[in-house]
Amino acid sequence: MDNSIDKMLNKRIEDIEEGKNIFGTGKVIKVMDFIIEAVGLDNAFFYEKVKVGESSIGYVTKLDSNKVIISLLYKNGNVSIGDPVYQTNEELTGDFSLESIGKVVDLFGNDKLINKKFTNTISIPVEHEIVPIMDRTSVNRPMETGIAGIDLIYPIGRGQRQLIIGDKKTGKTQIALDAIVNQAGKSMLCIYVAIGKTKKEVKEIYYELLKRKATDYTIIVTAFYDDVPPLLYLTPYFATSIADYYMKNGYDVLVVIDDLKRHADAYREISLLSGKSPGRDAYPADIFYAHSRMLESGCQYKNGASITILPIVETKAGVITDYISTNIISITDGQIVLSAKNFQKGQKPAINYGLSVSRLGGAVQTPEMKKLGTKIKQTLLSYLETRDVYELANTDEMSPELQTKLFEGKKILDSLNQNKYSPLSSFEIRKRFDPEAVETEAEKKVAKAQGASAPTNSGTASAKPAEAAKPAAPAAPAKPADTKAPAAASAQAPAAPAKPVETKPTETKPAAPAKPAEPAKPAAPAAPAKPAEPAKPAAPAAPTKPADTKAPAAASAQAPAAPAKPVETKPAETKPAAPAKPAEPAKPATPAVSPKGADKK
Repeated sequence: MDNSIDKMLNKRIEDIEEGKNIFGTGKVIKVMDFIIEAVGLDNAFFYEKVKVGESSIGYVTKLDSNKVIISLLYKNGNVSIGDPVYQTNEELTGDFSLESIGKVVDLFGNDKLINKKFTNTISIPVEHEIVPIMDRTSVNRPMETGIAGIDLIYPIGRGQRQLIIGDKKTGKTQIALDAIVNQAGKSMLCIYVAIGKTKKEVKEIYYELLKRKATDYTIIVTAFYDDVPPLLYLTPYFATSIADYYMKNGYDVLVVIDDLKRHADAYREISLLSGKSPGRDAYPADIFYAHSRMLESGCQYKNGASITILPIVETKAGVITDYISTNIISITDGQIVLSAKNFQKGQKPAINYGLSVSRLGGAVQTPEMKKLGTKIKQTLLSYLETRDVYELANTDEMSPELQTKLFEGKKILDSLNQNKYSPLSSFEIRKRFDPEAVETEAEKKVAKAQGASAPTNSGTASAKPAEAAKPAAPAAPAKPADTKAPAAASAQAPAAPAKPVETKPTETKPAAPAKPAEPAKPAAPAAPAKPAEPAKPAAPAAPTKPADTKAPAAASAQAPAAPAKPVETKPAETKPAAPAKPAEPAKPATPAVSPKGADKK
């Protein structure tokens, strides 16, 4: 705080010594909501910050021969004709604090969550100088979104500008938020720019990111829907200036601008009130330039850092050929098109794979992803084209080749479905489509940086449940055995034969019959608890599963004489092992036909 005061005082002293402490003064001659006209500011320059009245702030947006047009960013009270206007001889800047990470901020350096201004702010110009071509390098590093349909088929690189376009409520913002969540542990600073959204919407986005710890590396820069249009118009420029500041300090930055259609509408409103001639759809003639100079910030810088920009544009009725959409499509390096029709069908994300484009493609993919993505994309696009033609056709009348093609294509499309806030690593994406995929060293490093290794989640972890399921199998059938086996035993064995003890031939089994040699004792039912120990071999345990459900029936079918010598009604107590005993004395049943048949079922 003391340093900033010292710097300000030193600057004022230098201005006085150099004679720069003379400020022009004018007065307001016309007021049109947030646009005013002033005279007397002969030395004013474009984008100069001015003070109006007591404490209102604005900037010069148009210079005429004898007057200037000023857009108000902040109004403290009413502005009336005759109010004084003071020049500051300063270019318009925004206040930014390095403590803004994890906060919701605006152009004036306010923390919008607690409605307080940061104390340690620096001035960042709203319009920064664009990085020249000679200071840029090729874009060849992937910016993984965690969405299979994008990373595999239409990849995005660090330093790329990829448009997300679609109708309202089709998941445009969700794709951007998924991309932000997926940057955990990847040395990426994220800036989410909310233009014209309600306070409730911004708070929901903030808390969703907070729950997933994405606010640790995210700044939300906002201009709410009830703010004046000049503030909505300047906010994304301010956000790209912040991104440029971090990029030149060696950081990779991801900027999400949500959305540019609302931004264009705000600029149209400013232009019409300022007296600019309207063009197509009443937008000013320089609307293309307004967007191109903003998106031109996206690049791969010579120091190794980058700015990746994901602008969002909302369309109506799925039309992507309107004025603003075509402008931004021609500026960016590709577009992800979302379809309301696909969304209603349950395809999420609702990407229209036929209209979407990435102009960098395999240049930003790893060799493994590129090889798999080329194959998947070709098969998927061929399927989508065929599906549209044969959508109403009877599949039974199709050739086997065509049926196979439609089946494989639908399988790929279903595999691309993904829940929100569930990003996948590149290895997990490859594993979905290629079960034999092997994790690379680079993927292991990324997984470790994110705090969770992909092999642990998809390989070892999945193997462990399979091993655990084997010992658990005998316990599960034990319950059905309690309900059905006793009833079957009581129906088949009204008398209590004492000779089942002779069933010692069953010693060939995993010692299960060893304990039934004492059926006369009431304690015998407790003995079958030990057959759980043979569960270690796993193989014998599996057959006992079906034996509980079908062995009694099979025994009765194969050995009609067995009912004369069935085990006492104790099979109900001996649980799974009891029904197996009658089958043992009958030699034809020893080949274990019944267990195999039961396995099939």
